[in-house]
Order: sequence, then structure tokens, then C-alpha cells
Amino acid sequence: MATLLRSKLSNVATTVSHKSQAKMSGMFARMGFQAATDEEAVGFAHCDDLDMEHRQGLQMDILKSEGSEEGGEPPLEGDIHYQRDGTGPLPPSGSKEACSELSGQGKPKITAWEAGWNVTNAIQGMFVLGLPYAILHGGYLGLFLIIFAAVVCCYTGKILIACLYEENEDGEIVRVRDSYVDIANACCAPRFPTLGGRIVNVAQIIELVMTCILYVVVSGNLMYNSFPNLPVSQKSWSIIATAVLLPCAFLKNLKAVSKFSLLCTLAHFVINILVIAYCLSRARDWAWDKVKFYIDVKKFPISIGIIVFSYTSQIFLPSLEGNMQNPKEFHCMMNWTHIAACILKGLFALVAYLTWADETKEVITDNLPSTIRAVVNIFLVAKALLSYPLPFFAAVEVLERSLFQDGNRAFFPNCYGGDGRLKSWGLTLRCALVVFTLLMAIYVPHFALLMGLTGSLTGAGLCFLLPSLFHLKLLWRKLLWHHVFFDVAIFVIGGICSISGFIHSLEGLIEAFRTNAED
Repeated sequence: MATLLRSKLSNVATTVSHKSQAKMSGMFARMGFQAATDEEAVGFAHCDDLDMEHRQGLQMDILKSEGSEEGGEPPLEGDIHYQRDGTGPLPPSGSKEACSELSGQGKPKITAWEAGWNVTNAIQGMFVLGLPYAILHGGYLGLFLIIFAAVVCCYTGKILIACLYEENEDGEIVRVRDSYVDIANACCAPRFPTLGGRIVNVAQIIELVMTCILYVVVSGNLMYNSFPNLPVSQKSWSIIATAVLLPCAFLKNLKAVSKFSLLCTLAHFVINILVIAYCLSRARDWAWDKVKFYIDVKKFPISIGIIVFSYTSQIFLPSLEGNMQNPKEFHCMMNWTHIAACILKGLFALVAYLTWADETKEVITDNLPSTIRAVVNIFLVAKALLSYPLPFFAAVEVLERSLFQDGNRAFFPNCYGGDGRLKSWGLTLRCALVVFTLLMAIYVPHFALLMGLTGSLTGAGLCFLLPSLFHLKLLWRKLLWHHVFFDVAIFVIGGICSISGFIHSLEGLIEAFRTNAED
């Protein structure tokens, strides 16, 4: 009797503990969502804590007590626990029990307008400042590419979400996957069940770290051009910016940072409007004859990467769609966000290029008159510095989960102590990552080249190549011929653009690295 009572008390305690963990998970997921609303072009920065857990095979499962295995009493109703290895059976996919369990975890639900705000921040953020430079080397073809990239990214976002669903035995379409990584793993199963997820994670880490580097580069560039008379070089400004960013290594969450970043995002939209207004004031001097159909063969492939990078949002779409109140509105939301992005980006890039023509610089605000350039650039530097913690924290989280916290599959010992505090060597690695972004910014201080390289390498892969490949692999039996044609065409065109842009961007970076090393 005592043993039975002790077993029940243990079950109740475990139930309370795990329910508390589930609620906390939902709370952090909501917090991750809020942080992500303030970021652009970084794969939704924090990527939603729930989605990050699913990447590690995290699943909600019915708790089976030891007593039930030995023929004892069944587990208490509602008992749940996390299984990190993903080996436990899941509740039936369309069952009421599964729905009630998932709905009871405090999982945040957002409207289509809120989801659209997130996508808009991801594809219409700070990196649109490099689009006029793409028009400089591509002319009208660059404008066409802005439209083409919007159409393709909208389509691949939709087919990526389609890969999350499958038809069950009753003919109902149900969600069987939760993240980009789950889709990648499903495509590589059964021979290599984790290979696809590792590839996606590596691509995400590269994109996040490169985004951090871009923030340091643009901060140094903007400050140097805002105060050219000061005896401070661009490299020195980058070092100063990194010194300000070093406390990011001590970050535990992004709650405070996200509030400031939201204000800076709004300020950035105002700055874009000011730039367009200034350009419109000089409409009489627009150089229409400078916009031609020819392209710079050596530099235009870099422009392709710049444009593609400005549209990257696919990495967070599965989590976003899963958090929507009405997922059926996802397609409509994708349509109007990408149409708006296409119009605004095309207008911004064309108007800015017409104003400065061949004098267009890598960061368009450097072309503004000195009277207003300093004010605008200071706002942009503040936006960059406050945005840096988001991709940095996301990259650190992925690295820690993959290398230090993945149970028996971890490559290194856990970087956290028993009390949950970060160990000294773990803090050292975080500081080393901040210093690495500084070194890259110092030796390759070229905003357009870095943006083009990132867009060609990870942007094209995550937005063009992988979604079309996964769609063909998972749903090819149910696809209509025109869907197959679109997927194959996107894969081929995206592959060509990715390889070409990567090669030219890499050549430019190597040349820039050699030049800086000699200096």
C-alpha cells in the first residue's frame, strides 16, 4: 500500500513538473516570437523556442508510468512529458486528445495581420539599403530580378508549408511535421534520417553569423561616412561597435532587446520614406538614360545574391504558420506581403538609383547630403547594433543545442553547470564568436560582397533549391505537371544563380582580403 501511494504521489509530482515545463515552453515560444518580430533577413532570428525544440526531435507524448508497464494503474489523464530522442509514440494526428493536449500548452496564436508583420520585417528590413547598388550593375534586369525573386520566394514559401502536411487514412490533410529541419530529415529518411536537418542547421548558422558580420560592417561604414573629418578609420569604428556589442555574450534572453529593436524597426521604415522623399525632390534631375538593359557580367551575379538575401524568410515560415489562428490564411498573407515588398523594393531601388546614377554607393544613405546623412546614419547604426543580438543569440542557441546540449549525441560536454549557469569556457566561446564577427568585418569591410555571398550561398539554398527539391521528393505523386515544371525550373535557375553569385562574390572577397592584408 505504501509503495502504491508513493508511486501515485510520484506520478502527480511528475505531472505538475512536466505541465509547468510545458507552460514555460509556451511562454518562451511567445517571447521568441516577440523577439523575431523585430528582425529582418535572419531566418526569424530566435526562430521561436518551440520550433527550436522540434529541431532536436522534441515531441509531446503521453506519459507512461512504470506502473502501467508492469500491469499497474494507467497514467493519470493529461500526464505528458517531453521526449528529446523522439522515440515515443505520438497521439493520433487528428484526434481530439492530440488537439486538446497541444492547445493546452499556452502555444501562442497570431492573426494573419500579425504574421504578415513578421514576414514584412523579415523581407523589408535594413538590407534593402543595398538594392540600389544592385540596379547599378543590372539596370532593368535588376528590377526584373526584384520582381522575379518576390514571385519565386512567395511560391517556395507556400510549397515548403505544403511539405508539412500529408493525407491520413481518412483522406484528411493533417500536419505531420513542425519545422524546416523535420522536412529535410523526412526527405533523407530512411537511409540518412538526420542528414537533411544537419544541412539546414549548418546553412542557418552560416546565415545568422554572416548577418552579424554585416551588422558590424554596416555600423563601421555608416559611422565613417557620417564623420569623415574625424581621425577614425572604418576599421576603428567597427572595433568600437564590437566593444558595444561584447555584452551580447552574457545574454540570457532577448526580452529587453526586442522592445528597443521594435522601435528601431519603425524608425527604419521612416528613414526609407525620408530617402524616397529626398529622391522625389530631385525628380527633375533623374538620370533615366543611365538605366539600361546591359549588365556588368562580373558584378551582376553579386547583385543576384543581394536581391535574394533581401527576401530570405523561409527558415521561420513553418513555425509562423503553426502559430497562426487560421493557417488557411497563410497563402493570402504570403501574397500581399510579397506583392508589397516587390513594389516597395522596386520603387526604392529605382528611385534611389535614378537620383545618384553611377555614383550610387553600396549603402545608399552614404549618398545623402552631409547635412542629413549623419542623423540618418546614426539611427541606422542604432538599428544595426540593437538588431545584432537577435541573430547572435539564435546562432549561439543552435550551436549550444547541437554541440553541447544534445544528450548523448553532443560532441562536447555541456556548457551549462548543474545550477543552469553558463560555464566560463562557454562564455569564452561566446566572446570568441563576437570577436570573429569583428575580424571578418575588419578584413572584408564590403557590405555588398558579404551580402551577395550570403544570399548566393545560404539564401538561394534555403529559398530556392531546398524547398523545390523537398516538394518534388515528398509530394511528387500528387503534383500536377505545371507544379513539377515550376519546381524543376526554380531548382535549375536557382542553382545557376547561386553558383554564379557565389563564385563572383568569393572572388571579390578574396581580392578584398588580400588588399586589406597588404595594407
